[in-house]
Amino acid sequence: MIKVREAVIVEGKYDKIKLSNLIDGLIITTDGFGIFKDKEKQALIRKLAEKRGILVLTDSDGAGFVIRNFLKGAVPAGQIRHAYIPDIPGKEKRKNKPSREGTLGVEGIPEDVLREAIIRSGAVCEQSDKTVAAGQEISKADLYDYGLTGGDHAAALRDKLKQELGLPQKMSTNALLAVLNCLMTREEFVEQMGVISC
Repeated sequence: MIKVREAVIVEGKYDKIKLSNLIDGLIITTDGFGIFKDKEKQALIRKLAEKRGILVLTDSDGAGFVIRNFLKGAVPAGQIRHAYIPDIPGKEKRKNKPSREGTLGVEGIPEDVLREAIIRSGAVCEQSDKTVAAGQEISKADLYDYGLTGGDHAAALRDKLKQELGLPQKMSTNALLAVLNCLMTREEFVEQMGVISC
């Protein structure tokens, strides 16, 4: 696995599944063209871009470039990197027929080709063995300890935290945890929870 500092932006859930086997990092989906109307997700992507940068990895078809160009216009140039996959003829195993353009999307590209595209993009990469020292990342136990899970008012407190941070309200608890670890240190999280709890 390679650790990618930037948040990786892909089109759909199958792309995210493919990349989760290859990279150690935050992966956000645009839900295809859904990104155009989803103001909360746009705000999240801008926030992630400002904090750690984003890496856009969309399909090489026309739709992929439309999404890529939309994101390019939504985020300052110094906060965005692009990884491009080659046009490889074929179709993904789960599909009945090939795409309109007859090429593989991110989910169908071999892992070694994806790895090379990510490295060529200039993304901040390193080999990962998941050796973050204990206590440095925000954990599920932290969410529980601060009342964000497991309690009668956990959902309301999570909603309040998401609102304070300008995060999408529909975000799952696991996605919230991943994003929190991208946006802040554990110490900053503790400070934030002190403000919210008051």
